[in-house]
Amino acid sequence: MKRTLMCLLAAATVWGAYPHSQANAAQVSGSIQYGVNFRMAPNTSSTIIRMIGKGEEVVVLDSSNRNWLQVRDSKGKVGYISSDSQYIQINESSSGSNNSPALKTNATIAASVSFRTGPSTDAARIRYMQKDEKVTITGKPNSYWYAVTDANGTAGYVSTDTKYITVTGQVATPPATEEKPAVPEAKPESGAASKQVEAIIAAGMKYLGTPYEYGSKRDDTSTFDCSDLIRQMFKDAIGVTLPADSRGQGNYVRSKNAAVTDWHKLKRGDLMFFMDYKGTSASLYSGKIPFSTKISHAAIYLGDGKVLHTYSKASGGVRTDSIEGKHWEYRFLYGGSAL
Repeated sequence: MKRTLMCLLAAATVWGAYPHSQANAAQVSGSIQYGVNFRMAPNTSSTIIRMIGKGEEVVVLDSSNRNWLQVRDSKGKVGYISSDSQYIQINESSSGSNNSPALKTNATIAASVSFRTGPSTDAARIRYMQKDEKVTITGKPNSYWYAVTDANGTAGYVSTDTKYITVTGQVATPPATEEKPAVPEAKPESGAASKQVEAIIAAGMKYLGTPYEYGSKRDDTSTFDCSDLIRQMFKDAIGVTLPADSRGQGNYVRSKNAAVTDWHKLKRGDLMFFMDYKGTSASLYSGKIPFSTKISHAAIYLGDGKVLHTYSKASGGVRTDSIEGKHWEYRFLYGGSAL
């Protein structure tokens, strides 16, 4: 993808010498694949302008920095985003030419595998890739997923498991500093509780990408399961040790405050508790009884319909997710503050 992008930008530079109407045809555009921080400068210490959401289109102005792209958003604002293919897919046809050079393949599909829109089993399936297909690995967002481009130029993600894919060529090393998924901004609040909430969430964000392990050791931060992550966040941030399992944490929340069963009423930093997964249809969860159904998963609410949690090896470990309209929303039992 990087090679193709450079070629497209070079083409845009040549076209720039021609009249404005022709130059516009050579613009290189990209589609945002996952919410990404839009920054004032090409580094993670610079000011965040806003989060560019999935599905937004941007114009790529410069890719001379290996880790960052200079882009112009739909409002005309110029800034920088991560160049990782997890966050942006270059629309190669935007150069106005059908002669863009093909990416060199560096992997072969070893067995039929899901080709998905994101690095998660929750992401939509584009299609099933078939054995012996040639693909190009363009990135590796975590230990469990490759970002790949197929022979038709479609970008997506497949499992890194060797039973599904065989690497046949050189794979580019991912940038040393990767942009982390954008987190909803804190709503204006005041007081000690708000400071504690922000400290707890900041403690959790340090562990993004940490591998998942069911029944992880509670004194080891190299892996987490869902309740272990939350327990460690509270210990790191405010020195409070919560119960070690999700059901115990649920009971703790109920003993502290009035729990709510409508997730829309949750506040940033509240804990959330979910039942077992039964499928992606809301009707499959119609019989749940919030305070009686067994808890099988816990998360922390970030606001704006997003959570921080960990739930499987294949999902890439500690991560943020949107829950609205997904099985997470249907599985939600209750939640509330542990402070």
